[in-house]
Amino acid sequence: MYYGMIIGAVILFGLQFQLNNKYQGASGNTAAVSFLFSFIYSIAGGLFIFVLNGLEFEFTWFTVCMALAASTNSIFYIFCSLKAFERISLSMYSLFAMLGGMLLPFLTGLVFFDEAITPGKLLCVGLIFLALTLTVTEVKMKDGWIYYIGVFFLNGMAGVLSKLYGEASFEKSSSGVYSVWIAICTALISGVILLFMNKRVKRPSRVASICAVGYGFCNSLGNYWLVVALAFVPASVQYPFVTGGVIIISVLIATLGKQKPSLKEYFATAISFVGLLLLMLC
Repeated sequence: MYYGMIIGAVILFGLQFQLNNKYQGASGNTAAVSFLFSFIYSIAGGLFIFVLNGLEFEFTWFTVCMALAASTNSIFYIFCSLKAFERISLSMYSLFAMLGGMLLPFLTGLVFFDEAITPGKLLCVGLIFLALTLTVTEVKMKDGWIYYIGVFFLNGMAGVLSKLYGEASFEKSSSGVYSVWIAICTALISGVILLFMNKRVKRPSRVASICAVGYGFCNSLGNYWLVVALAFVPASVQYPFVTGGVIIISVLIATLGKQKPSLKEYFATAISFVGLLLLMLC
């Protein structure tokens, strides 16, 4: 059941990357655009999870504080992502995002929560790192390393914060309520910032709005499933699984689209699949 949730989250995250990229193509990458994107997707995702969770809602200080940290992390991640898309290809962006999303939670689980180190985990991480480097098609990059590092660190911190919330002994709400609070905090923070930028905020196009709402659905449901699964699946297993799975899903999506994957990308997919098998079997 819990691996089913992780697989479902992997599919949603693969779609999420595509929607983020399409939104940037339709709207640009200014600060106002990134905050508007955060505002739209958080409302859409929060409402979806609120209904999915049976309209459950409650308040605890720890939940709200962690939600504020997670929402701030998410807003800066979107900003860095849109800035990075201006400078590098989707494959290079994915390299920074997925490496951070895999390595930081993986190391957090091993170092701070005494999760076991197994040959399968190490082989899986090594093979997925190799697979990610194979998907990179861009050699020369423009200036903007601060955004690439931001994508790496902030995407990884999303998993770290989820792990910390799940393991904390403080009084806290359920995973669903926590996800709703993250959406509320994200909408409030980005909304307040937009009020001060009202002259620079333009109404999004229909395509951009659809991408933002779709991103909200994929992001909120995917992260909700991962937070639930973290109570039963170690972070050092879950996040390498997510990273390898997203590589596979992204290539499958590209296969169905106009831009067909290269032979290297298919090879990277095969390597990722082998890594996931080793993770499960060793």
